[in-house]
Amino acid sequence: MSPYKQNNQLATRSAPPRASAMLESLRGLGYSTAAALADIIDNSFSADATTVDIQFNWKETSSNIHILDNGSGMSDQELESAMTLGDKNPLDARSPHDLGRFGMGLKTASFSQCKRLTVASRKNGVTSCLRWDLDLLKANPDIGWVLIEGPAPGSEDLPAKLDSLDHGTIVIWEVLDRVVTESFTVNDFLALMEEQVERHLAMVFHRLLEGHRPKLQLNLNGKKIEAWDPFLSGHPAKPWTSPVQRHRTSCGDIEVQCHVLPHRDKLSDNEYEINGGPAGWNAQQGFYIYRNQRLLVAGGWLGLGQPRAWNREEPCRLARIRLDIPNTADADWKIDVKKSVARPPVALRPWLTSMATDTRERARRVFAYRGSPTRVNTNTPIEQAWKVERTSKGIRYRIDEAHPSIAAVLDDATSTQKDLIISMIRVIEETVPVQKIWLDTAEQKETPVTSFASSSDEAVLKVMKSLFRNLVVQKGMDIEDARARLACTDPFQNFPHLIAQLSVPES
Repeated sequence: MSPYKQNNQLATRSAPPRASAMLESLRGLGYSTAAALADIIDNSFSADATTVDIQFNWKETSSNIHILDNGSGMSDQELESAMTLGDKNPLDARSPHDLGRFGMGLKTASFSQCKRLTVASRKNGVTSCLRWDLDLLKANPDIGWVLIEGPAPGSEDLPAKLDSLDHGTIVIWEVLDRVVTESFTVNDFLALMEEQVERHLAMVFHRLLEGHRPKLQLNLNGKKIEAWDPFLSGHPAKPWTSPVQRHRTSCGDIEVQCHVLPHRDKLSDNEYEINGGPAGWNAQQGFYIYRNQRLLVAGGWLGLGQPRAWNREEPCRLARIRLDIPNTADADWKIDVKKSVARPPVALRPWLTSMATDTRERARRVFAYRGSPTRVNTNTPIEQAWKVERTSKGIRYRIDEAHPSIAAVLDDATSTQKDLIISMIRVIEETVPVQKIWLDTAEQKETPVTSFASSSDEAVLKVMKSLFRNLVVQKGMDIEDARARLACTDPFQNFPHLIAQLSVPES
């Protein structure tokens, strides 16, 4: 008989995890405070809460954070289930609007920030309260998986906040050893709340917070959190938004919409600062993956790209793609416990790569041409002073001698002067500081000022009048034709109000 069988039965051993060691291990999943709070709010929304109040209370090492919602609340049995690790199977069917999956978020998110987790919930006029205390479990390693009834001594006022509600839940984080660390001050506490938590929650829940009838209101220390829309929906300077595209899968429909945001020149200083997002313009490019309108992944290219995976590149920083998946697709997309990582299924990668390639190229053109010179009509291309030549030795940037400004000088020059002018143009072409421009752009995170962006109308008009006179007097164009020519010549097409002022050329 096999030494691993007894009476033809498999020989087994019970190997339950030690509570203290297991819970301490779960603390290392890598949540930020903002991401941990987002996980708690997920539970509130899944419980039909319409308002969630988050409170940061500074008391040095006795500081606490609590999250109060007006959701449906939990009975004592439901609360015990919510506080139990592994009580729900992530493969079980869920409500279509449920934002959870693993049934672990409440515990793992909380333990990543604190040692004492208390949850009180009110339902049908009855309030129940349970807590985990990791210090107690550490001091009593043989006590097992013990939940404590009621709040910690001195914290009774926090669960009492439910007394004024018909139903709701409060989650309390105490002993914030992963937040209030050595040398941590009240200013650090406020910066965490205002600069990280508020901005992250405004982004993650923006689709639930925005609109005339928002589905959710979040308050942070009494201040309403305003939605941050990554796509600048409705901005008049936005150059391109694709139609919504859908792809049917066995787990439900995937929905995608591509966006190219306005160039820096088209935004006010305040708009530019706000719309860079929590991580900045370069980091925020790429896919935004949502499940039930809750943002899971904010930016990045999901490992897509040909022939190598794309990185976040400066010329593509205006490209953002909204991608919605149903909550039945979590396994296919490999959504992690923190809801911060997603990987597209192999079958969808060519489709997504094609759309992303097009969006990145459109964004690159806007970045390079400050909004891509717009045409007066579909049949009239913009005449640009610089043209790109692609040769076997690489890309060259050449001055187009047919550009009206260049042609005007060459046409009026004598043979000797023309040779000198062409020599000058060639020197300019051969000494364009491409590497310097690229380095400055990468370091400053914005393209250099061009297209008369820093010039007054008077300065632009002076140059424009000189060219206008050449077109009318030297080239023999009538006034309307000369205006039309300037209207499709870069960079003058950006100044239609000045073109309209041109009349009989000054002698």
